[in-house]
Amino acid sequence: MADEKDEKFDEKEREKQDEKSEEKTWDEKWQRDPLTVVAWAAIFIWAGLVFLASNLGILDALLQGAAELTGFSALDNAIRAWPLVLIGAGVIILITIVIRLLVPAYRKPIFGSLILAIILIALGLGDLINWGVVWGALLIIFGIWIL
Repeated sequence: MADEKDEKFDEKEREKQDEKSEEKTWDEKWQRDPLTVVAWAAIFIWAGLVFLASNLGILDALLQGAAELTGFSALDNAIRAWPLVLIGAGVIILITIVIRLLVPAYRKPIFGSLILAIILIALGLGDLINWGVVWGALLIIFGIWIL
């Protein structure tokens, strides 16, 4: 009886070690879901571009030009690098959600990504627009989504 228990224990230990040895390498993870890797790379590239433009003074010139074109004077004082990074990251995540919905090969659950994208965009817009407007818009969007 004890031998049978020892055999079962040994078999379970071998199965655990086989599972550990089967852990995915970076290449296997990349082949399984390249869209996530591309999205994170795009977010880092976007952040780098925004911070570089901010440090070189290009961002201020772009914002002044945008303020003159749109007549929206809040652009020149309210937006700095972090809100633009957050808005851009949210938009990139929204693009990956659309790709996941349209391309069956990349289909995965999107609810968590959608919430993250909305939060990032809302945080970025919070510096641009009054928080009362952002929260009101989020509640409207959430209500429409429930319907």
